[in-house]
Amino acid sequence: MLFLYWKLTGLSVALLLWPGLKAHAAEIEPRSYTNAPIGVNFLIVGLAQADGGMSLDQAIPLDDAKLRVDTAVLAFAHVFALGGQSARFSVSLPYSSMQGTASYGGQAVGRNISGPGDSKFQVSANFIGAPALSMADFASYAEDFVAGGSVLVSAPTGQYDSSKLVNVGTHRWFVKPEVGFTERLGNWSVEGSTGVTFFSTNHDFFGGHERAQAPIYSVQLNLVRFFPNGIWAALTGAWLQGGRTTVDDVLKNDLQQNSRLGLTIAAPVNRYNSVKLNYSSGVAVRTGTDFNQFSLAWQVRWGGGL
Repeated sequence: MLFLYWKLTGLSVALLLWPGLKAHAAEIEPRSYTNAPIGVNFLIVGLAQADGGMSLDQAIPLDDAKLRVDTAVLAFAHVFALGGQSARFSVSLPYSSMQGTASYGGQAVGRNISGPGDSKFQVSANFIGAPALSMADFASYAEDFVAGGSVLVSAPTGQYDSSKLVNVGTHRWFVKPEVGFTERLGNWSVEGSTGVTFFSTNHDFFGGHERAQAPIYSVQLNLVRFFPNGIWAALTGAWLQGGRTTVDDVLKNDLQQNSRLGLTIAAPVNRYNSVKLNYSSGVAVRTGTDFNQFSLAWQVRWGGGL
């Protein structure tokens, strides 16, 4: 039972806890395809702060940006069985406050606003290596190679004003299918994922214009180290390319070719609670992700015989 206790306290569910703060296709989120007992629920409360040359809509190329965004997020996830393997459904609801100045196309813009952000929904399913197990059977599970996939949907539920360039919401949908893997090597784990993000058209962009965006392709690699008592740390590298936009059918020079590095540390508090810290920063930036971010999340687990 003690062994099972530490396995459970080391669990972390991969949610997009900071919607809009991270580049849509380059989230820093390790351990996305790990196993968990069927029926377990996760409730996550998170806080994040980002500052620098970004907006909550990463496709808007801002110059001389000095913006700060504070976000609180409430998220929920549930583990269930699908095709004999474990799967998860999650939803996250953000609320953001943004203030600062920037310029766009030579025009100075400033913003000081708070409001709900775009909600996100995700279904992820493991294909191999993560069998659907009860809490009792999970005690004998040993992680090896796991592969899976997910689909993330962002809904335009956030605050939006088309007379303003910078908003909390993006006033459009996006869908991101992704595949990934985890390979456990003793106290280490190597993880990788790749995905593509597709965007709907914003028919009411800044001043009543129409803006479309090409897909963004992304790759993420994680190196995870496991420590005693359920503690783990991960170094993450994320890369994305694409996302060039058109406004009223005029192609813009805003191709994204960006990379980020992140560090995540997670630790249990007890059988039911854990905390997670994350810091990430832009390394090579062309458009949209030149910012630093720090986040803190508290995770509560229950159900499934826990």
